[in-house]
Amino acid sequence: MSKKVKYWSPEELLRFIVGVVLSFTLMFIVATVLYSLIFVSQPMEGQSPNDAEFFKLINPIATFIVGALAGLMAGQGNGSMKPKKPDEGEDNEFPQ
Repeated sequence: MSKKVKYWSPEELLRFIVGVVLSFTLMFIVATVLYSLIFVSQPMEGQSPNDAEFFKLINPIATFIVGALAGLMAGQGNGSMKPKKPDEGEDNEFPQ
């Protein structure tokens, strides 16, 4: 009794890898920003100039990554990735 195994196409595998890398990058940015807000001492009269420049730099990068992830995930339903029918002679099972 063997189960049929669905193999990922190269497009699906690339989409998965890009999504994982972008997600980890976004998580790293969020963790860095939270760390700098919580654990780094700030001056009493407002935000330090270095932190202000840091947040100006990080904001468009994080916005781009969120947009890219949204486009990547929304692009799955547009019909461009039609499921491929396996050839009749092709076997999609693990060898015994």
